[in-house]
This record gives sequence, C-alpha cells and structure tokens, in this order.
Amino acid sequence: MESGYVTTPFGRRPMSLGMLASQQLAETIEPGMKRSKWKLFRAICEARPALGVTDRALTVLDALLTFYPDDEISEEKGLIVFPSNAQLSLRARGMTPATLRRHLAVLVEAGLILRKDSPNGKRYARRDRAGAIGEAFGFSVAPLLARAVEIENLAAQVIADRELLRATRERLTVCRRDISKLISTAIDEAVPGDWEQMMMMFRDLVARIPRMAGIEELVSLLDEMGLLRDEAVNLLERHIKREKIDANESQNERHKQNSNPDSTSELEPRFETKQGETAVTNNEGMAEPLDVGRQKPPRPSAGYAGRMQGAADPVAGHSLKSFPLGLVLQACPAILDYGPGGAIGNWRDLMSAAVIVRSMLGVSPSAYEEACAAMGPENAATVIACILERGGQINSPGGYLRDLTRRAERGEFAIGPMLMALVRANGGVRRHAG
Repeated sequence: MESGYVTTPFGRRPMSLGMLASQQLAETIEPGMKRSKWKLFRAICEARPALGVTDRALTVLDALLTFYPDDEISEEKGLIVFPSNAQLSLRARGMTPATLRRHLAVLVEAGLILRKDSPNGKRYARRDRAGAIGEAFGFSVAPLLARAVEIENLAAQVIADRELLRATRERLTVCRRDISKLISTAIDEAVPGDWEQMMMMFRDLVARIPRMAGIEELVSLLDEMGLLRDEAVNLLERHIKREKIDANESQNERHKQNSNPDSTSELEPRFETKQGETAVTNNEGMAEPLDVGRQKPPRPSAGYAGRMQGAADPVAGHSLKSFPLGLVLQACPAILDYGPGGAIGNWRDLMSAAVIVRSMLGVSPSAYEEACAAMGPENAATVIACILERGGQINSPGGYLRDLTRRAERGEFAIGPMLMALVRANGGVRRHAG
C-alpha cells in the first residue's frame, strides 16, 4: 500500500473515520513481516467475538483469501485481491450478491479488510509488459498483516479462557461429587455434626449454578463449595481420630484388666506402715506407704489437665480449621469498626477487636477463655465477629458462645457454614481490611 495514500469508496458509499483509521493502521506494517494466511484465518476464527464479526462474514473472508496467490501474506507479494462478485459468490458457497455485499461491509467495519476502489468501481489489476501487477483495485488484506500480533494475542487469550473454563467446570463437578458423597457417608455412619444444614447449603450452591455460567461465577461457586468440602473432611477426620483414640484406650484398659486376671485384694500382700509413714490408698484400693517427709503433691484431675492442655488433645477444639482473614472480614464487616483505627490488617488486630466486642456483648472473660482453649484464639475471635454480625438474632451471646465451645470440644462444631451463610447474607459486600 502506498505510504500516505488515502482512498475513498466508490459511488454512494460514505467515507468514515473508521475507514481512515484502518488505512492509517495498514501503513504501519513492519518491513519484512509475513504471516501464513490460513494460520491467521484460524486465529481470526478463535478471536471472532472480540473482533465483532459474524460466522457468515468469516465465510466471505475465507473466500477472499483463496484469491490471494500465496500461502504467506506479505507486502512483497502484494496485498490486493480483485475477484468479481460472481467469482466471490461461488467460493462463498453460493452466497447471494446482496448478502455478500452486507458481509463485506462487516469485514470493512471490523477493520479486517480495506476497499481500494477503481475510478469506475470495478475490481481489476494493471500489468506491465512482463506480466507483473503494477496497480490493482479491489480488497486490501493489509489490515490483517498490520493487526497480526493483536489477532494472535486475542486468539491465545480466548483459548486460555476456554481452557480455564473447562478446567473450572471439571473441578466444580468433582467438588460437587465429593461433597454429596461425604455428607451421605457422614449421615449413614451417624457422625456427629450438623450434616442436614450442610446438605441444605450444598443444595443451595448447586441451585445457583447457571446454565451458561461465566468463569467468574464458576470460580466464586467453586471457592464456596471448596470451603464446604473442607469442613466436611475436617469433621470426618476428627471423628476418625476420636474413634482411634477410643479404640486405643479400650485396648489399654483390657490389657490392664487381663494382665493379672486372678489377682484380688485378698491375695495382695499388705504393706506395713513404718514409723514416720502414712498409709494411703492407691487407685486400685490397695494401701501404699507414703513417706511424709517426701510427700508429692496430688496429680491434677483429668478435667483440669484437659483444660490446661487442650491443644495437646488430638480431637480437642484446637483442631478446628482457621479460615483466611479476608473471608472472615467479608462475612463479618461490622467487626472492622472495633479494630485499631477502625481497620483490621492482621489476626492480632482481629483478636484485639474481639476482646472489645466480647465485653460489649456481655460475654464473660471465663466464657471467652474457654472458647479460646477449645477452638484456638483465631477461631474464637472469628466466632465473636460472627455473633456481632448476627446482632439481635442471639438473645444471650455468652450462653451461645458456651454452647458452641461445648460442641467444639465434642467435635460437632464447624465454622465454615456459619461464615458462608454470613457472606451470602451480606451480599458479598467487601470492605478494606486496613
């Protein structure tokens, strides 16, 4: 295409700024640039929605490219094709002249081809004595070469988005299957937990999947389903650990009982109490000498030890999963007002805000300490934020927290469903965490 050359359409067709911009773009082709016309055409087909062309218009473009003499488009080999309407109609699967003109206009408007009209509107080429084309009038494919990189990038993005959509759909399908079977297993095996509520939440998530879902909708639903699946797995794993511990304790007890099956208190020798010693009774009811001068303090009770070492218990509430801080703040935005400076940037800020809210709600320090011991400080602060968010729905925040603490100690409490319910109730409102 001649540098600085502007061509206007023949007849009544008006000139437009879009045509002028396409002509200017066609002049920016880098020297030596070339592309395979059919590879470029496939890229255009992939990027069709982004380019704003119809499938019928692509049929006309396919027909036009068949008139280009070489497989590679380049300036050295010319950029003008000049078929007659009759020839073009035949190669466009018998398209009628009126339909052909309409789709040629679509290709021009989309900036994929240019018109270079002759003085009389006919399409032809002038040749020199050697038969080489000197000047041609018809359709220029220069915009295809000038926009080749753009078109290839658009096509690559479309392919990547399609692959991501396919992979996300597959992950969502697997996640749906996992949740359904995990909940069914838990109900069949009578595993402690609010499985009916989980099933209702699962059905609600499935009902929200649209028939023609976009990638953003599917990713959001997959995140929520992933949380629900994690909660189900967490409850089931804790139940399995508890059963193993119960089985080990039962086996140890049987071992103790069977180690001396014939021994009775009558057959055991009595210890004689020496001067300076006091007779005490051990756990089996037998008298044992205890040196007063070396008397040891009594062993703490099991309940006391459990309160002091709750984290060491493999099935204690500390095994509750902590959720991301961003999700907690999305579900409970009201807690942000009680953070340092009205913002929460980390878990320490959330726990500080929870102490203030705990006092405001009338929750006793002992109730909050027991919750921290059973759930862990992060989860206890999360529960306080949830109680604040639910506001007037809870008559006694302190009693409610103690009930959740007891359920956590039994392995029957899951924070995930509570958070997801609040996220939906807040309509996905997001505030800056600080």
